[in-house]
Amino acid sequence: MICVIDYGAGNLPSVVNALKTIGVEAVVSEDPRDVHRAGGVILPGVGAFGDGMRTLRELGMVDALRKRVVEEGVPYLGICLGLQFLGRRSSEYGDHEGLGWIEGDVVPIQPTDPSLRVPHMGWNEIRIEQDDPLLNGDSSPGVFYFVHSYHLSVDESDRQWVTATVEHGGALTAAVRKDNIFGVQFHPEKSQKAGLDLLRNFVELVGG
Repeated sequence: MICVIDYGAGNLPSVVNALKTIGVEAVVSEDPRDVHRAGGVILPGVGAFGDGMRTLRELGMVDALRKRVVEEGVPYLGICLGLQFLGRRSSEYGDHEGLGWIEGDVVPIQPTDPSLRVPHMGWNEIRIEQDDPLLNGDSSPGVFYFVHSYHLSVDESDRQWVTATVEHGGALTAAVRKDNIFGVQFHPEKSQKAGLDLLRNFVELVGG
């Protein structure tokens, strides 16, 4: 069973519909008990980092995720904000603590080319940096849909976990993989075939 965490961040229907398209019925839940029962966890998200982390803590999801994902090794896929939560902290509207599973901070996008707009929005091609089972197949390399103004800047000590980057006035983290923990800055549920391929690969890792 795959649990899609509901913490009021929106865009859940599009993720659930994408999973249905590939034949997967996910459980959408704000109950940590469903995380403990899940064979895989998807944490999508749009909105502000601080609000999202605060809600996850209030729901008891942070402890549940640490137990199920970090300690027990269940596959995790963070989408957009769900990737950014993996870092230590974010400077979006203040200073907010993240999950701290990857050594890095969420900072504003600052393109070296002033003609490039922020947010980074629309289709862009990723560059594969490391092996990542989610990016195998037709989606490697691929063009995916992005919408974000902040990005996870990963410390040099943890750069081996960055599996893909995207160019937007400099290389930005597009995907990470640390053992059973996966994150993508783009939206696979909005990325047509390449995105469905990625979700299908995640489901295969879960054993579904």
